Amino acid sequence: MKPVKKNKAEDPELEPLCCCEYIDRNGEKNHVAACLCDCQDLDEGCDRWITCKSVQPETCERIMDTISDRLRVPWLRGAKKVNISIIPPLVLLPVFLRVASWHFLLGAVVLTSLPVLALWYYYLTHRRKEQTLFFLSLGLFSLGYMYYVFLQEVVPKGHVRPTQLALLTCGLLLILLALYRAKKNPGYLRNPASGDRSVSSSQMECLNPKGQEKTKGFLGAESSGGLNNRTPKDDLKGSSRMLAGSPAKVKEDWCAKCQLVRPARAWHCRICGICVRRMDHHCVWINSCVGESNHQAFILALSIFLLTSVYGIALTLDTICRDRSVFTALFYCPGVYATYSSALSFTCVWYSVIITAGMAYIFLIQLINISYNVTEREVQQALRQKTGRRLLCGLIVDTGQYNRGFLRNWHQFSTLGAHPFHHPAEDIV
Repeated sequence: MKPVKKNKAEDPELEPLCCCEYIDRNGEKNHVAACLCDCQDLDEGCDRWITCKSVQPETCERIMDTISDRLRVPWLRGAKKVNISIIPPLVLLPVFLRVASWHFLLGAVVLTSLPVLALWYYYLTHRRKEQTLFFLSLGLFSLGYMYYVFLQEVVPKGHVRPTQLALLTCGLLLILLALYRAKKNPGYLRNPASGDRSVSSSQMECLNPKGQEKTKGFLGAESSGGLNNRTPKDDLKGSSRMLAGSPAKVKEDWCAKCQLVRPARAWHCRICGICVRRMDHHCVWINSCVGESNHQAFILALSIFLLTSVYGIALTLDTICRDRSVFTALFYCPGVYATYSSALSFTCVWYSVIITAGMAYIFLIQLINISYNVTEREVQQALRQKTGRRLLCGLIVDTGQYNRGFLRNWHQFSTLGAHPFHHPAEDIV
């Protein structure tokens, strides 16, 4: 039977859209100017709020879904959707920092509450396993706003040389380049069945009711291309050795959502919804996973950020607190609240110190994990199963499974994604 052709006027997706039109979540054509029309959920929520009645959580979720769907900007060939999570940092951060610069007590309250609010929002989204652009927006806007305050309030005082400004600007650009590289593919594992090559039915049946895996096919052998360079014959031998040695391990490595057998050290990210090679963790600051392909860029971005941030803090304190060391000026700077310009600069310095301290802790944990050849995901699993060796009050967790010594661990990390790495037999089995 020939497919029935739909009338062009009946299908809104086939009609050309102007810059202010879009297709909403219900599949209907809508207009940006009609963003406040047909808001029954919002009207009901406002009525209940005015009458001091509780609003149901389902109503709040529908209101947020409606707002996120209708928040759009005019664009060519249809209005583009704007993620609502990127807006709060753009509005609240300048307001909070300027309020904090009025008095040092206000500064103490605001700068203490900002990390608390950020942690609360993190645990809220982390518990729901939702992706959010809030932290990426906060990080990028913080970089831009700190640089703007530096140009507007610090540079005009005349104590910053052109070479110092150029060095700080280069550091900011390098941070953006490293973040762009870290945002790329972290090493996603694709199901071979979804590619060009077809997969037989025997390969799709990985586990029988008793938990023993069949040895006719090994789904996921294609997906480990970045970790080994073995021939298909060697892959079958390796899979057979794995099957014979530990069927429970194969069952554990089987990902039911991605429909593949994960290679060694790969994990499924419940936030991204896909398996990642040598997954370290899901980083909210880049809104992506840190895995085999972008771990080096992630470490590079952290190191450049720390160096640039410390350099910018030192230049600012040397300008607004003359004849004092950086450490002394950070805690004792008389007359800094005498002018609004120096007060705002000093508040931004303390905000940068808080962010830098948090990033320095993450950087330290990353260096320790790399030195022991362990990922953050493996550390959390070892702590839950009580299989790791804890050192320095739990700051160091050594699983011992992949640790080959300090130099060999760093050599392996420096070659991640550069060429196929041959895992020892005990790592595979």
